[in-house]
Amino acid sequence: MSSQASFLNKKLNIGGKRVNIAIWDTAGQERFHALGPIYYRDSNGAILVYDITDEDSFSKVKNWVKELKKMLGNEINLCIAGNKIDLEKQRNVTVADAEEYAQSVGAKHYHTSAKLNKGIEEMFLELSKDMLESSSSDLLGGGSSSGSNARKSKTVTIVDDEAANESSGGGGCC
Repeated sequence: MSSQASFLNKKLNIGGKRVNIAIWDTAGQERFHALGPIYYRDSNGAILVYDITDEDSFSKVKNWVKELKKMLGNEINLCIAGNKIDLEKQRNVTVADAEEYAQSVGAKHYHTSAKLNKGIEEMFLELSKDMLESSSSDLLGGGSSSGSNARKSKTVTIVDDEAANESSGGGGCC
């Protein structure tokens, strides 16, 4: 078994610009807590995924939000995804709670189903637009005080706190 995170590249066309996004997927596994900064230290955005049928996975998302904000500051673009909307009848995390929490930490909340491929493309597109806007404001001098060189390469980190033994098959999120 490998202890590395999955890495993917995704190409998007945003407002006539070709954007290449480097994506690290840690699958939210505990072993990545120690190694986490190796993967997310240069990230412009993060997607934090919880299972709508599992309250514990939602609590883990809250811990990741605290860690990412501590390590990367409040400028990080965050998306919180309530996954498995195909299992709405078994929902244990209310939409109201999830959306209220996301708003309180400056994140956008999305409703997704990896199984049905719902909401995922939209989430990546919105996050990419937000990251581009953030890096543009950095270039114009309005961004963080951490330096004048805005990062050219967009990096997204995905933390998926759903059960590791998914029955829906392997790997990709897009």
